Amino acid sequence: MNMDESRNDSPHHKILHVFDQCASHVTKWAGSPMAFSLAFLVVLGWAISGPLFDYSETWQLVINTGTTIVTFLMVFLIQQSQNKDSQAVHLKLDELLQSIKEARDEMIDIEDLSEEELQKLAEQFKRKGTL
Repeated sequence: MNMDESRNDSPHHKILHVFDQCASHVTKWAGSPMAFSLAFLVVLGWAISGPLFDYSETWQLVINTGTTIVTFLMVFLIQQSQNKDSQAVHLKLDELLQSIKEARDEMIDIEDLSEEELQKLAEQFKRKGTL
């Protein structure tokens, strides 16, 4: 068994794989019309129930707590999906840059440059009329 295979069988790798799969499925579902409809119905049901609970603080706390928890958890799931998508796009662009003879090798992994360095590079492109 080589090093990559043993690393892929580690508990840490399995947890990351499961988290990645869950994050992918949840973020896709969260952006669906079904998820929006469900959220809308929950809010509508909550709003309609206001008079039943005399618009109490507990009634308000229910929606506030629920939305806060969902938002908190979704931040991490969305960030995981965004990180994965961003990495995939960067790898695809790196592949394209490597395949073009005229492309400059220093353009690969420029996302690691500071904001100031990226700004200077953008100015160079503007001066050359290529951006």
